[in-house]
Amino acid sequence: MLGNIDLGIAVAYIALILIVGIRAGIGGKRNTGTAEGYFLAGKSLRWPAIGLALFATNISTVHLVSLAQSGFDTGLLNGNFEWMAAFTLILLALFFVPFYLKSGVATLPDFLERRYDRSSRDWLTFISIISAIVIHIAFSMLAGGIVLKTLFGINMYLSITVICIITGMYTILGGLRAVVVTESIQTIVLLAGAFIISFAAFNRMGGWIPMKDVLIAEGGLDRLSMLRGADDSSGMPWYAVFFGYPILGIWYWCADQTIVQRVLGAKDENHGRVGALFCGFLKILPVFIFVLPGLFAYTLFKSGHLDLSSLGLDAAGHVNSKGIYTLMITQLLPSGLIGILVAALLSGLMSQISGALNSISTMVSYDIFKQRKPQATDKQLIRIGKISAVIAMAFSLALLPLLDRYESIFNGINDVIAHIAPPITCVFLLGVFWRKASAVSAKLTLWIGSFFGMGVFILNKVLPDSWIGQTPFMMMAFYLFLTCMIIQIILSYRYPVQHSAESEQLYWKSPLEPLRGAAWKGIGNYRVLSGLLLAIVTILYIIFR
Repeated sequence: MLGNIDLGIAVAYIALILIVGIRAGIGGKRNTGTAEGYFLAGKSLRWPAIGLALFATNISTVHLVSLAQSGFDTGLLNGNFEWMAAFTLILLALFFVPFYLKSGVATLPDFLERRYDRSSRDWLTFISIISAIVIHIAFSMLAGGIVLKTLFGINMYLSITVICIITGMYTILGGLRAVVVTESIQTIVLLAGAFIISFAAFNRMGGWIPMKDVLIAEGGLDRLSMLRGADDSSGMPWYAVFFGYPILGIWYWCADQTIVQRVLGAKDENHGRVGALFCGFLKILPVFIFVLPGLFAYTLFKSGHLDLSSLGLDAAGHVNSKGIYTLMITQLLPSGLIGILVAALLSGLMSQISGALNSISTMVSYDIFKQRKPQATDKQLIRIGKISAVIAMAFSLALLPLLDRYESIFNGINDVIAHIAPPITCVFLLGVFWRKASAVSAKLTLWIGSFFGMGVFILNKVLPDSWIGQTPFMMMAFYLFLTCMIIQIILSYRYPVQHSAESEQLYWKSPLEPLRGAAWKGIGNYRVLSGLLLAIVTILYIIFR
């Protein structure tokens, strides 16, 4: 349980974020009450705020809790979701940002209509809203609830409801500007908290060498490996990482409204590109400050320096590792520092919820309401957006009991994404890189691919011993993607493309064309930054292969 000092720090932090969020949202000169000012921060965001906000929207309490859990259970393996993200953020910066900003869209469904047709827009809007509610909000609430219940000893649903109301207040009142400003602060607090727990675990273990000695004694040195063989019990061999992750990653980082909305609010193309790459550099850190502490917890447990008796056992007789992060906080940190870690956990929860609520309100206003009432005023759009955010938050709370059935929250999220992402990744990639990708083919691919994904997901749960049930979800995402690619290519030849003047400008004529855009001089050049990020991540994979 938390002491009074820690509780005071947590309460003070929540109050600070609430005040800053409201002041940033309704007090900023650029936020004049227009729809663009509310939903896109007046398109005034600079690269540091974009990078920090992208990172904060991505790194929720789910990551803090579940990556530590995965580090305890399997070692550094799930760190692949962090380092592989750097590659997809390079794709976002080089190939997608120019089209998104040049077309002046407020939402990604809007972009899909300009490249294809209205049907594609409507389907993506539906999928994006559902995924934001389930993946970005409900799962984050669940992770946050587990943490708050462990630390405060109060009802999970009550604590989450209070946090959601506070987060909803500044998000709904202040729009994207409030979200980005608070996310920038929350990223700094979150990283500071993660560094503190990482150092505490490292210090208690006595360093890297003692940790390795324990792994050797336990026959678990492979836990330090990022890339595993085909026979690894984790179900995520190296080929699943390299073939499957890009399917999930391109949807998440390049085609998901909740994430990309920060880029849509960029001041100009260079700020959008460099902001995305800045986030790519930040994504190097989670392996060391989120996953590695969980591995240290494993070796501390095995060497008798960490008491896990309070966690209990799961159905298989193993340690119930869901609460490993909060247990590390209470056993490794002194009073005062615990309060800072609680603030970091709340940062992850609040930033994820606020970002998702803002993207949902934007899509409902632009992609649903305005499409049916083109004459709608900015005031009406903002009001509808606020109402939809409240409804989405209530619906997310109702999903918590269902999602709590997953043993690993992180795996649960990626399992869902693996069956949603393939058709969306397919139509975005072909739309941007292939002139012949037609509107009819995109529409049918989205429909057929989504139903395939849903069917495979259901069979996976109903028939776990079948081939579908035994196929790693990353590889299943790759197989579904290949199926969607074949469907869209065949249908594009069956129903040839008929480009409009606008869609004719929304695909790359040459793979080198994105590199010819105007760039800042020196280290701020997006081409230099892309090469540097690519080199760093490649070297890290060689070291930890």
